Amino acid sequence: MRLTGVSPESGGTGLTVQTAVTNPSTRPGLRLPGRVTLVAGSVDVPVYHVRLGLVSQVEPDDPEAPRRLVQFHQAQVADALVLRAGRARSIPFYFPLPWETPLTMFGGVPLLSLRMGLRTEVAIEPGLDQGAMVPIFVYPLPTQQHVLAALDTLGFRVRQAGLVDGRLPGVEQALPLHQRWGFWVGPLYAGPITELEVIFVANSAGLEVILWCDRRLALAGITHTSISRFRVWHTGADQRDWVATVDGWLRETINRHAAAAAHADWSATITESAHVSRPPDEPLQPGFGAGGAAGGGGGGGGDGT
Repeated sequence: MRLTGVSPESGGTGLTVQTAVTNPSTRPGLRLPGRVTLVAGSVDVPVYHVRLGLVSQVEPDDPEAPRRLVQFHQAQVADALVLRAGRARSIPFYFPLPWETPLTMFGGVPLLSLRMGLRTEVAIEPGLDQGAMVPIFVYPLPTQQHVLAALDTLGFRVRQAGLVDGRLPGVEQALPLHQRWGFWVGPLYAGPITELEVIFVANSAGLEVILWCDRRLALAGITHTSISRFRVWHTGADQRDWVATVDGWLRETINRHAAAAAHADWSATITESAHVSRPPDEPLQPGFGAGGAAGGGGGGGGDGT
């Protein structure tokens, strides 16, 4: 499958830019193959560089502000060149996707709330020509897919997924944004928590999973938030009991959440929990944790740090 983006003639130079991606379906950490074709008009066109960038809509820090289009990762595929009149230049590329690239596919279906494109930037006088964006479809890493599947088995349902501008405090991140998955809580976990958000931070070695829990007291109009972090390695992911692992994370998270809520000052302004600045925890073995929460049976926990 090839997807192509074509720009109109640029800035009176007659230059057209065409970007073709061999296969727009990919995963974080892979390289996206394709080709940029530049075609000059009736005059020579000096080109200073050709860059590719990943672009998506991002939620700002201010909840009242509108979503905005952000280019959050780029790579240069060609240096300075002169494109002679009437000539074409084909530039092959293998665009590297960061390990933290947000996911746009869930269960084999595109997330309607999250679209991503590959944009071509050609630097010429007097400005930049930015060709039409080519849509990119990012599938989960195997470890991410295992976590999402385990949450589904435990009764959690995705209600939204979006990108948030900014880095998380205390978390080592390469990108200036992060993706949050919002879930309806599984029935057997719904007593201690009413909302769950999941954040994935991946690198070449493994996956960090951040669980963000809310217990909203509707009548009082107040909310308590707590955060727990866990880490697993990509190696051996297919041999792990993922339902038991994720259940252990949820039990530890609920325990921490309940303890923090018991000591919270409900008259104070609720802010982000300091737990996000702690290093990841080793998950509990199944069978321990919050009494009454759903259990995953026997099996091992996840890897610690």
